[in-house]
Amino acid sequence: MSDTDVVLSARELAKLYRRGVRALAGIDLDIPAGGITALVGPNAAGKSTLLKTWVGFERPSRGSVRVAGIDPWKDRSAALAHLGYVPQSPVLYDGLTVEDHLDLARQLRPGFDRDYARARLAQLDIPADRGGRDLSGGQQAQVALALALGTRAPILLLDEPLASLDPLARREFLQVLTDAVRGDGATALLSSHIVTDVEQACDRLVVLGVGRVLLHDSVATALADHGIVTGRSDSAVSTFPGPDGAPISLVRGPGERPATLDEVVLGYLASGRLTPAAAA
Repeated sequence: MSDTDVVLSARELAKLYRRGVRALAGIDLDIPAGGITALVGPNAAGKSTLLKTWVGFERPSRGSVRVAGIDPWKDRSAALAHLGYVPQSPVLYDGLTVEDHLDLARQLRPGFDRDYARARLAQLDIPADRGGRDLSGGQQAQVALALALGTRAPILLLDEPLASLDPLARREFLQVLTDAVRGDGATALLSSHIVTDVEQACDRLVVLGVGRVLLHDSVATALADHGIVTGRSDSAVSTFPGPDGAPISLVRGPGERPATLDEVVLGYLASGRLTPAAAA
């Protein structure tokens, strides 16, 4: 992957909080341009911290990050010009209508395309005159996504926007995101722990655990390169409980059957528990 293909990068990135709590343990990661990359991992894996270092909300304890080649801690305005961001919990003002939020975004973000954002919300029949307090959780998430898309930023960072949504709202959210990314040629990094959702939408997969990158590959390659065998295997990536509770092993290469994406993720998360994270 050439440098010109990389839109988000991290080098030896570590984040240490007070009392020795380690969120990131010296990771190296390059996110290529185009498509949707899923950032998957359990709670406290460091997903939100990683996204916030690119946005400039979290300063690295060690290492560096780049957004389109720009260090957000040296030129945050230039870095943010490339980013649209959807936080884990959408923050809408109770006293403002949806249209008011679009107007506010236009004032705060030069080049904000209000008509484009409004059209995305119209697809889902979200009334522009509805107040923030009157929207469901799914509608609030869609407004937050529309605000990010309206920036027309080439890079979208989405911090577990699906976590509190019901299945239909998740599917609608992902459909709007997929249509926008592929229609506009943008790049999205979608943080989630719901593997079945990201499988339908994502082109690439990053598995993050204990502050480390455990796997980074295209979804197609991750599926083609792994299989499942019953019981334990000396050559396994890891062994973990199957659907019936009996142990199964994720292996590189052919197994007794192909691995599902959920099993690939579970296997690498289990492997992350076996190896201590690198020292921060």
